[in-house]
Amino acid sequence: MGKGRLEAFSDGVIAILITIMVLELKVPQGINLAALLPLIPIFLSYVLSFVFLGIYWNNHHHLFQAVQRVDGRVLWANLHLLFWLSLIPFVTAWMGENSFTAWPVALYGVVLLLAAIAYFVLARALVSLHGNDSALALALGSDFKGKISLVLCAVGVPLAFVHPLLACVSYVLVAVIWFIPDRRIERVVGGG
Repeated sequence: MGKGRLEAFSDGVIAILITIMVLELKVPQGINLAALLPLIPIFLSYVLSFVFLGIYWNNHHHLFQAVQRVDGRVLWANLHLLFWLSLIPFVTAWMGENSFTAWPVALYGVVLLLAAIAYFVLARALVSLHGNDSALALALGSDFKGKISLVLCAVGVPLAFVHPLLACVSYVLVAVIWFIPDRRIERVVGGG
């Protein structure tokens, strides 16, 4: 079956998630800049999550550039990814509202970790469908960035109970690793 509906649905879900997150930003009651100070943790958690959703949207787009077709297994793997991404607005709000305390930061990391695992599962399902000698398989290669991201998220979860801000640093490192778009697929599919 074609991939167009899956891509359109995924794009729509991610757009809705970003919209939900921005709607959680409440207007302060005051009329001066001091009224914004209590919103700093909420805004910082929003920015981090916006970046993560942008990274997933960008990489999902690139992943499907190298895909010719999808099957039922890929559809379910994609829904699995979207499930974990759909929890990002919730954990973002909880983390921001509670000024980056241990449990919210840990749960944020769990959701990031499970989204990363789901993305890995989706990529493997696509490679399985297209073959180990496909352009997609060649583009993904050993997926060092994906593996180091899993490690950083996994480290961040228990670290949240020791020092929540250091856990957040591990999550930010994952975002930094992926902030520059992954060009592997473009090189293989686009020939450049």
